Amino acid sequence: MAYENILFTLEDGIATITFNRPKALNALNGALLDELTQALDEVAENEDVRVLILTGAGEKSFVAGADITELATFGPLQAKIFAQKGQTVIGQLQALPIPVIAAVNGFALGGGSEMALACDFIYASENANFGLPEISLGIIPGFGGTQRLPRLIGANMAKEMIFTGKMVPAAEAKEIGMVNRVFSAEALMEEARKTAKAIASKGKVSLRAAKQSINRGLNTDLATGLDIECDAFALCMASEDAKEGTTAFLEKRKAEFKGRRQ
Repeated sequence: MAYENILFTLEDGIATITFNRPKALNALNGALLDELTQALDEVAENEDVRVLILTGAGEKSFVAGADITELATFGPLQAKIFAQKGQTVIGQLQALPIPVIAAVNGFALGGGSEMALACDFIYASENANFGLPEISLGIIPGFGGTQRLPRLIGANMAKEMIFTGKMVPAAEAKEIGMVNRVFSAEALMEEARKTAKAIASKGKVSLRAAKQSINRGLNTDLATGLDIECDAFALCMASEDAKEGTTAFLEKRKAEFKGRRQ
């Protein structure tokens, strides 16, 4: 379908969603969130999609946060509805069974950082900046930042970022474990696609099982997490991917995974 606030492309099993409000630094408003929900549904329903990349249009911003012109008009009830909408769509992003890469090409502030945190990992350009500056507006993060950031970088580092509202450049974000890798602005998407291509060549069943095992296990004790992994491992062995992967190894050839979930 046609979108006005995002761009959606699919090539060689790699879907790319680009936040496309460059004049507003790709700020999140209700219309963009609605379109993102539809696009994520499209990704989830398409068996041909193996990896998703998120990025922003223009050279300045991934997502510069919520649209303040819209936010400033909200009363408490409207604010709660807006936060719930943002949490729902970002939760939908995190729940995708396929790997998701955030290619952060500039400002990732407020909802932008929260969006990136829901991806499986983050690649950033050298000019990227991360932050949760809501405290400077007299509010707090509302799209999951107070929950996902501490889980990723630890409570103390997250509190410093959230309490001060400071921006963290890409190099520092990598040091504290928020970002996996940093590239030049020119190389960012090429590197993200290179990694996406490597992931897309793997079996879809095993990728799904690995992602779910990690995400579910993080919210449990070790013994429960190991049980989750054991069950997922066993289920993988019933898939076409496992048959192809083991047969290819024994035949000393490259595995050709079909990408089906069965």
